[in-house]
Amino acid sequence: MNAQMLRTALITGAVIGALNIVFAALDYGLEALPAWFFLAQLLLLPAMLLPMRYFPQAVLTRAFLARAGLYALGWAVPYAIYKFAHDVLSPAFNPLISLASYLVTVVVFSLLFAAIRRPRD
Repeated sequence: MNAQMLRTALITGAVIGALNIVFAALDYGLEALPAWFFLAQLLLLPAMLLPMRYFPQAVLTRAFLARAGLYALGWAVPYAIYKFAHDVLSPAFNPLISLASYLVTVVVFSLLFAAIRRPRD
């Protein structure tokens, strides 16, 4: 992984973690957030590093479903950390609804990006 890609992954993970903290603080209050929630946001840093190699591959992949699959693999772990850490805070947390929402979002965004970011002819 080159330095630019590493820097992009780390900055993106930090921004996503910070936004998750801000959104959770707006929903529940900063003082109500447990310590594990803040620590879970640190997981976004390695979670962004590991699948980062899928995005350049996706841009070069011609087959639509294969390209969508690569985008889905790239977002699966970081979005899972973001989504489930926030969802678990809710007193009305339902694991099946949270999982279904997660899967639908990953599928929709991967198909959308596969359609938008296709290889140049």
